[in-house]
Amino acid sequence: MGLDDKIENTTDKLTGKGKEAAGGATGDEDLKAEGKGDQAKADLKQAGEKVKDVFK
Repeated sequence: MGLDDKIENTTDKLTGKGKEAAGGATGDEDLKAEGKGDQAKADLKQAGEKVKDVFK
């Protein structure tokens, strides 16, 4: 996994956590759900990168 990919995945996950927190604080369930989705997407991307590393 390249450093750029790690940084991008971490950034996506932190952005998702921020959206989730903002949605929770404002009562915006759509924003909260979007944040959770962003975090899940970042986790999947990171898992895919780890699988690619195994086969290098």
